[in-house]
Amino acid sequence: MDPLLTSSYDFYLPDELIASHPANPRDHAKLLVYNRKTDKIIHTYFYELEKYIPKNCALIFNDTKVIKARLYGHKPSGGKIELLINRPLDAYNINVYIRGKVKAQTEILFDNDLVAKVIKLEDDGSRVVEFYQNYIKLRFEDLLPIIDKIGHVPLPPYINRKDDKSDEDEYQSVFASNEGAVAAPTASLHFTPEQHKRICKKHKYAYVTLHVGSGTFKPVDVDVITQHPMHSEYYDISDAAKEILDSDIPVLSVGTTSTRTIEFYAKHGKIQRGEANLFLHPNNKPSRVNHLLTNFHLPKSTLLMLVASFVGVEKTQELYAEAIKEKYRFYSYGDAMLIL
Repeated sequence: MDPLLTSSYDFYLPDELIASHPANPRDHAKLLVYNRKTDKIIHTYFYELEKYIPKNCALIFNDTKVIKARLYGHKPSGGKIELLINRPLDAYNINVYIRGKVKAQTEILFDNDLVAKVIKLEDDGSRVVEFYQNYIKLRFEDLLPIIDKIGHVPLPPYINRKDDKSDEDEYQSVFASNEGAVAAPTASLHFTPEQHKRICKKHKYAYVTLHVGSGTFKPVDVDVITQHPMHSEYYDISDAAKEILDSDIPVLSVGTTSTRTIEFYAKHGKIQRGEANLFLHPNNKPSRVNHLLTNFHLPKSTLLMLVASFVGVEKTQELYAEAIKEKYRFYSYGDAMLIL
């Protein structure tokens, strides 16, 4: 398989293996452990994770918090509009996706006297809007408590149902603290508070922040993966994480989002915060992350290509075929894999 061809990352997934709800409790998700040194696979459960974390290893978590980024409103004419916040461009200008026809200067009306004014139509299909309440222009941080009341949890498109009250807790890690993501760092969703505390007592750990954008779900639709325009996301490396990353201690990255953050830091001058747009794949391998904890990802996705940057295309396809055979559950609310 050619690692640069998008077709190398395709696979068939039966619909019944797409998880629409998480495991209950969280840590009862399945866990596939793959050891690269021994080329062995172990099938276990997430609550057994501690057994497999190398002793001298530090863990890096993404502490981003998912916002209620999906809003339902209407135009003054009455036409229904669905708006999905993608990311703030600055304090006032917000990049969004809108379902429904809008032009520049269109106003969209929501509950609580919230109004979005379309400022610009982007070539990629996204829109730039400003938000107002009672004619006062809102900064992004002032918008957050409003959408927390009237917005909806932005479940990914492949979870084919509307969000409900349980998703407010389930689609959020137990250590989420910095608001700004429109998609959860899904490997983190398996940790219970108790398990997280146990692991953090045994190992060095730290947090980074990567505010995951909806671009994480964008499929690669070019033939050669390096022609894919990689999306950009805001990141911040805490001082504790910087200390670990600047040392030689082995790192277990919890999730693809933490991995992208760590590797962008390592490969781009060790800058602690800014915009990250790193595309990891077999021809652009990780240089600082030693071990990866992740969920099972979409065919032809940059996240699947990131997994292949650790183990290669052929082994990635083997591991996914094994997971499908063993009826692992896939995607955001699905099961997990640990690559050692």
